[in-house]
Amino acid sequence: MSSRLIKKYFRMDKLPHIWCPGCGHGIIMRAVARAIDQLGLEKDKVCVVSGIGCSSRASGYMDFNTLHTTHGRALAFATGVKHANPELEVIVLTGDGDCTAIGGNHLIHAARRNIDITTVVFNNNIYGMTGGQYSPTTPTGDRGTTAPYGNIEKVFDICNLVQAADATYVGRATVYHAQLLTDLIGKAILNKGFSLVEAISVCPTYYGRKNKKGDAVKMMEYLKDSSVNAAAAKKLPKEKVDGKIIIGELYNNPQPEYTEQYKKIIESFKRG
Repeated sequence: MSSRLIKKYFRMDKLPHIWCPGCGHGIIMRAVARAIDQLGLEKDKVCVVSGIGCSSRASGYMDFNTLHTTHGRALAFATGVKHANPELEVIVLTGDGDCTAIGGNHLIHAARRNIDITTVVFNNNIYGMTGGQYSPTTPTGDRGTTAPYGNIEKVFDICNLVQAADATYVGRATVYHAQLLTDLIGKAILNKGFSLVEAISVCPTYYGRKNKKGDAVKMMEYLKDSSVNAAAAKKLPKEKVDGKIIIGELYNNPQPEYTEQYKKIIESFKRG
C-alpha cells in the first residue's frame, strides 16, 4: 500500500524528504495522499498549495498541481487558484506559524468567505525550519529560541478560531491517530466550503529538545495518552477533559460556497 501510494502520488526524484528523524510531518503528508486515494480524485484535478516552513515542503514532494508560495500567503494564493478554476480540489498544507501568525488574517477571511479550500495545519507547536522560535500554538510556559525563559502568551485554539470565523468543517487529529487523520481529511475535502483539519504533529528536534519532552516515541505516547475523542468528551465532566487534546470531527455545518455564489452574480449580470 505505502509503496503504491509513493509511486502514484509523490515525486520520486525529490525523495527522501528533509524532515528530521522523528518528525510527524511525514505521517500527515501520507494521510493527505491516502485521503485523496480513497476518494479516487484525479491527480490533475487536485492543486496542493503551501507557504513557507517545514510543513510547506510537502507540496514539493507531492505529485499534483502544486504551488510553493510565500510565507503566510498560501491561502491567498489558493483563493486565486480556486477563483480561476473552481473545478479544482484545492488543498492547502501549512504550519501553525505560517497559518496563524503571518497568515492569520488570510485564515480568518478564507473561513469567513466559506471558499471551497481544504486546509491541513501541521501543528508542531513551534517554528521548525527557521530555528525554533515560539509560535501562536506554543503552550504557555514552554520555551523556544525567541522565548528562552518560557512563552508568556496564551495559545490559539486553531479549531475554535476558524469555527468562530464561520468555517463549515473543522476537525482535529494527531499523528498518533493516523487513520482518524486520514478520515477527517477525506471528509474535509468532500465538504463544499472552507474546511480545516488541525493535525497535531511532533517536533523532537526543536520543540521536544528545548522543552525536555523526550524523544519522538515519548512525544507520540504523550499524544496517545492526552487525546480524547470529541464524542466521548461531551459525556465527560469538565475536569476530565481540561488540558486534553480533543480529536475527531468538531464541526460540520454546510453553507453556500463562495465561488458558486460569485458565479451566480456573474450569470445574473450576463442576463441583464
